[in-house]
Formats: sequence, structure tokens, C-alpha cells
Amino acid sequence: MDERRAKPRLSVSLDAVWNRDENRHTAKITDLSEGGCYLDTVGEVMTGETVAFRILLPDGDWLYLEGEVRHHRVGVGFGVKFVDLDDQQRENLLVLLRLANETGPATPISADLVED
Repeated sequence: MDERRAKPRLSVSLDAVWNRDENRHTAKITDLSEGGCYLDTVGEVMTGETVAFRILLPDGDWLYLEGEVRHHRVGVGFGVKFVDLDDQQRENLLVLLRLANETGPATPISADLVED
């Protein structure tokens, strides 16, 4: 299989929440790059759909992102390509990536989900 990602992926373990059709879903971000991420979740999406989600950061703050669904498996999760990142979102994403790179693949960065 050809590698289509332009940016390297890093292993992470970050809690996230996303909404679809008035329903709130939880997810686990399991890999992350400057270009996108993978959300382990049981919620259903469609390829090409734009999904808004929030990632719980290790410091307890939330990072709001939007991504276009590039692929999905019902009941397993989906991968997104980030869209319309502003400077603050990009900066927070780069901090997360730097932290994930420093901790290495054996110990993914993580944050526990806290409902707001």
C-alpha cells in the first residue's frame, strides 16, 4: 500500500469528543500528524464529511479542530485531514506533536477525559 500522508504520524493517546446529528460521541486519538489524525470511535461518519471535534490536551485545556473524513470503518473509527487551521490551532498542534515525539512511541502522550 502506498503511503499517502505528507506528514509523519506519531502515536498518541488523547481523549476527544465530537458531535453529529445532536449526538455527542467520545473518541480516542491514536495517531496524530500536522495533516490529520485518527479517531477510534463507534460513531458513524461518511467519507468527505467535515467533522468538528475537541481534543483534551495534557494540560487540561481543549483543542478545537475540524477535519475532512478521508476513510472510516463503522464501529472502529475514522481518519481525518485537518481543514482551516488558524495560527493558534496550528501552534497547539505543533506543541502536541513535539511532546509526542519527545515521549517516543513506547509511551504515547495521554490525557484523561473530563466532561465539561
